[in-house]
Amino acid sequence: MTGYGKAVGEVQGKKITVELRSLNSRQFDLNIRTPLKYRDKESELRNELSKQAERGKIDFTVFSENKDGTSTVTINRSLAKSYFNEFKKLSLELNEPADNLIPLVMKMPDILKSEKQEPEEGEWNEVRHLIDKAIKDFKKFRADEGKILKNEFTSRIKNIASFLKEVVKADKERLVYMKEKLKKSLTELKEKIDQNRFEQELIYYLEKLDISEEKLRLQTHLDYFMATMNEPASGRKLGFISQEIGREINTIGSKANDAEMQKLVVQMKDELEKIKEQLLNVL
Repeated sequence: MTGYGKAVGEVQGKKITVELRSLNSRQFDLNIRTPLKYRDKESELRNELSKQAERGKIDFTVFSENKDGTSTVTINRSLAKSYFNEFKKLSLELNEPADNLIPLVMKMPDILKSEKQEPEEGEWNEVRHLIDKAIKDFKKFRADEGKILKNEFTSRIKNIASFLKEVVKADKERLVYMKEKLKKSLTELKEKIDQNRFEQELIYYLEKLDISEEKLRLQTHLDYFMATMNEPASGRKLGFISQEIGREINTIGSKANDAEMQKLVVQMKDELEKIKEQLLNVL
């Protein structure tokens, strides 16, 4: 959900700069900063940005400055002097150095002021045009980042699918090995056994190790993840699917009882963790 958009233009003799930034967030969290004369438009902007950005921690700024580069914001000098004198008196009373008081004064309330003026006829339309340009730039940034993420997710899902194929191959060999190991252990005991009972116990034991359903569900979840990537605003859904993928991988690992399969499980987990890290960037 990271994004950036910017537009600069001249409106009614002033340089207007519009910037739009976003960081990852589960909700829509908007911070708007505009010149005082445009404050009554903030409700309109909030509605528009909530539709366009959908989710994320959004910082939206409209900055106005004179053509010569000076800001339209002025300092309330009388109030600043009053704060300064009071701080200076306090420092003398406390016997503390009075150095560098200006930064402290500038942080006090109402030091910076802007004379509110109603926008001239057509001015807001021009500003809104710049805002629309910044939003368009912002959405393009997100779309470009989305293409990169989609390629990465596709690569990692394919890697997990490849490891799953190796698990399927190793699983067949594992079951044969387990049967032979059990028979060999019983032979070494040199005890007469009930063949029917042995078959029943063998089936019970192998069922405890069976991962047929997990393999099938894991492949289904992988396919579903790939299909969901093509849906709009699929971030939350992909997050849920990744949890299901992780659940099947963990179950395969707990049932594996085989060193080679455990290595494959670790590799699948590593790929999945890298997917989860990047899912925060998806709407």
